[in-house]
Amino acid sequence: MEHPILFISIILEKLGLPIPHGPVGHTFLEKLCEPYMTYTWLVMAFLFFVSKLTLGNLEMVPGKGQNFWEIVVGGMDDFFAENMGREMTDKLFPMIATFGLYIAIANLIGLIPGFMSPTASINTTLACTIIVWIVHHIIGFRAHGLNYYKHFIGPVWWLVWLLFPIELISNFARLISLSIRLFGNIMAKETLLTILFMLAGAFFAPLPIMILGVLVSLVQAMVFVLLTVVYISQADAHAH
Repeated sequence: MEHPILFISIILEKLGLPIPHGPVGHTFLEKLCEPYMTYTWLVMAFLFFVSKLTLGNLEMVPGKGQNFWEIVVGGMDDFFAENMGREMTDKLFPMIATFGLYIAIANLIGLIPGFMSPTASINTTLACTIIVWIVHHIIGFRAHGLNYYKHFIGPVWWLVWLLFPIELISNFARLISLSIRLFGNIMAKETLLTILFMLAGAFFAPLPIMILGVLVSLVQAMVFVLLTVVYISQADAHAH
């Protein structure tokens, strides 16, 4: 479900670009103009320009913008190092931190009338999840080689026949749980806000619902990052 009015789609339509009227576009150009794609570019541009403006001139006595990023980046770095170790954090910090910042802004942008959250599309959340899923297995194989299979057979050898398929299914289920959790929560938030805007009007959107939307957006970004860290640390750890 989409907002009744999406500003970027209107602007692109005025420019003569094909805007898909269904869930997905049919031609390549229509796919590029799908709302979740255009708002993804908007989020990326926002992160790029905000970081450029606030971090373009680093100083020994930091200003407000530099202070903000030092708190955010420093907090994430400490959390990752505590759970994955310093070496793994140095390797994967750019990827996980980018996911965290992107998902947080992508979730929040849907609270603005005329905008939508790219994470309200299963295409976006599934793409992020697939990257995390592949990376955590690469980490596992690089750390343990072929012995990585021991992560899937359990601690008791005579229960291997039972535990191995269960572990495999639960690992593949991460693809569904991680992507559907984020998509479902943000989709529900978007749907609820759309209904409230239609019923009460943009100027009377209930403040508690907006506050709840901010809370859900930030919590879901934190959950995605937390589970990513857990999956990677488990893959890097020795099997029991």
